[in-house]
Amino acid sequence: MSEPTSTRDDATQVTPGPATVRAFYQVLVNTAVANVTSSYLWWGLTFWAYLETRSVLATAIIGGSYMLLVAVFGVVFGVLVDRMKKKAVMVLSSGVTLTTYLLAGALYLAFPESVLVDWGGPWFWVFAGVILIGGVVENLRNIALSTTVTLLVPSDRRDKANGLVGAVHGIAFMVTSVFSGLSIGLLGMGWTVAIAIVATAIALVHLFFVPIPERGIAHVEGAAPAGFGFRGVIPAVIAVPGLLALILFSTFNNLVGGVFMALMDPYGLTLFSVEVWGIVLGITSIGFIIGGGLVAKFGLGRNPVRTMLLVNIGIALLGMTFAIREWWWLYALGILIFMCLMPIAEAAEQTIVQRVVPFEKQGRVFGFAASVESAAAPISAFLVGPLAQFWLIPFMDSQAGQDAFGWLLGEGEARGMALAFVGASLLLLVLVLLAFVSKPYRELSAAYADAPPSLATAGDTDAVGEAGDALRTSVR
Repeated sequence: MSEPTSTRDDATQVTPGPATVRAFYQVLVNTAVANVTSSYLWWGLTFWAYLETRSVLATAIIGGSYMLLVAVFGVVFGVLVDRMKKKAVMVLSSGVTLTTYLLAGALYLAFPESVLVDWGGPWFWVFAGVILIGGVVENLRNIALSTTVTLLVPSDRRDKANGLVGAVHGIAFMVTSVFSGLSIGLLGMGWTVAIAIVATAIALVHLFFVPIPERGIAHVEGAAPAGFGFRGVIPAVIAVPGLLALILFSTFNNLVGGVFMALMDPYGLTLFSVEVWGIVLGITSIGFIIGGGLVAKFGLGRNPVRTMLLVNIGIALLGMTFAIREWWWLYALGILIFMCLMPIAEAAEQTIVQRVVPFEKQGRVFGFAASVESAAAPISAFLVGPLAQFWLIPFMDSQAGQDAFGWLLGEGEARGMALAFVGASLLLLVLVLLAFVSKPYRELSAAYADAPPSLATAGDTDAVGEAGDALRTSVR
């Protein structure tokens, strides 16, 4: 049976051109505003939780819970993106985030802070969980943004557009990491929540004035609407040779990412005060802008699959070195390089999916990838938190630990966390080298090279004119 084709009157027939690219830039600006607001409160919660509890376990549970929720809702978010207009998805995401932040503000006013900071009690987790949900729902917007790149940008420019997305995320990261640290250090958690509420409301209002030229909802002719499970997702993934292997590789990659997620802030806060740590993160997040800018300027080369694996080799080598001594400048330099590499890897994966998966299925594929890949991070975060708290840190503080690994890691109070960084990065290096010699790597590289653009490129003047008409009427 042949693969069903898209209908002729759906959004896939809005051919990307100058008007749609201008719309993409507006979407990108609004995304930057939304990411600043959600990241600001998320970072603030992480800093506040560690400073008030001094527990690596607490921050590991918070970070792991975030990734677990992303994993649980990824497929649901992806199907929503495929079944709704992209602007409606973004409005829904911002509306839910604003509601959760208002609830967090109400909880902060209803209970003394001494109750909320007791991580052995229920209200700490209720308060953190509400903020967590607001941050998780932002992933709905991010999935929609990935498909919007396909909708609005010509195929030969999508890798560079994905680089711009990475650069914008970097700007948001830079702004929020600085201001989150300063906000928690100077204003406290209450004012941090209040500022997040106001900023989220501004982002939502601005979104109503952002046009996205989309005449209809993309769907597959003759196919039943996708449900909210895996039934409609798996065929879209396995139809592309090597794509499932790419997602599984990213899943193993996220096992290592969970270690970084659980330990990066606690390690940084042993070297710096919370205010200085926020500034360090802000300065080093220039790396996101550098990495995204490099992709926007030069693209990802003829084979983004190869580019992604090479970047992961760099990340593995970096993770094995940036904490081998308790030197603040070494850690800061390592984070800077790490942040340069991350947007390149993300842009590569997005560009591959945008090229090899039909537009009407991209939401569910991006959502499935988010679910499967994110499921790995909480596993390692939940494991490494207790492991570091109760074994690695005490072990490296002991004479036996120093005798065993002192030659490699030196001395200091955070040597147990450094050992976790080295071990996880060594595992990542082995996985990447195995991926390079695998059959799925060759299959996916060939599929990318042979795949036609999922949308027509600019050049059809009638279609470009129709896109302009859609742009002018999309705010209705």
